[in-house]
Amino acid sequence: MLTERQRMILNAIVDDYIRSAEPVGSRSISKRADVTFSPATIRNEMADLEELGLLEQPHTSAGRVPSIKGYRYYVDHLIQLGGIGEQDMRKIRGFFAEKMNLWEEVIDHTATILSQLTNYTSIVLGPETFQATLKHFQLVPINESSAVAIIVTSTGHVEHRTVTIPEGIGMDDIQKIVNMLNHKLSGVPFVKVKSVLHSEIGKELGRIVDSCEQILNVLETALAEGAEPRVFLSGATNILTQPEFQDTGKVKNILDMLDETPKLLQLFNSVPEGIQVRIGTENAVEAINQCSLITATFSFEGQSLGSIGILGPTRMDYVKVMSLLDYLSKDMSLWYAKRHK
Repeated sequence: MLTERQRMILNAIVDDYIRSAEPVGSRSISKRADVTFSPATIRNEMADLEELGLLEQPHTSAGRVPSIKGYRYYVDHLIQLGGIGEQDMRKIRGFFAEKMNLWEEVIDHTATILSQLTNYTSIVLGPETFQATLKHFQLVPINESSAVAIIVTSTGHVEHRTVTIPEGIGMDDIQKIVNMLNHKLSGVPFVKVKSVLHSEIGKELGRIVDSCEQILNVLETALAEGAEPRVFLSGATNILTQPEFQDTGKVKNILDMLDETPKLLQLFNSVPEGIQVRIGTENAVEAINQCSLITATFSFEGQSLGSIGILGPTRMDYVKVMSLLDYLSKDMSLWYAKRHK
């Protein structure tokens, strides 16, 4: 348990280090208007905080910097979420005043505005797989052996990919297959598409075409794309502007991770509701064990619509990021609610 004086000093060191990225000494703390004790007293308290594992001293003659444990104490016990600055609020209001008809547009714009407001990397996940359903399916022939499969989901996402059409399948057969799929699969969650394909549609396909198994495999491959969660990323290179990431090896590992959707999804595994903060080695992916990830969920009528994450250095402006995520996640839920009453 920290004393009130230790809490004040730790809070001051974290705040100063977040702003300056330089180790914080006792003299700079003593000059703060809210501090009334001497540099010698502050040095003694800093030594005690270091012993407790809350501070670290990079060099013998340098000041102190917060440890992972220090940041954790700061986030859990010292900070209070504040309001949004006037300039940031204007940008957010302007953002939600824009005419956006698709949920996917809202998610994409949210990723962009968050990276601009924080100067960190923003990651926004679209609706979870169990929520997305098939809205429309189309097969557009390119030639006799291939076609473009177009999948439109209930979330407004449009996916298209080229598939190979088995020999002996004509235009009439393709149209019959498409009509049947739209009749049988419209509104079916993507997590159930595979079982419906094989249990219900397989039998009817057999009455239309001989190469039933081949067609089923083609459809399964085409529709699998729609089941993948969407990840929207903005400000990936913002990490390059942070002084602690001048080491190209560290930056490369982070940028490589941001380029791999499975690893990005791993960051959000088992993310509880509300705002969550993972600092340094608390993160599941090794590439970002010198970063902090702050996440927030947004939902509608108890159903998760997705998650927002802000990735930055452990020397992150936690108050600003957490306040923005709290505000924006609520606004996104309200936007969705107004259009799905």
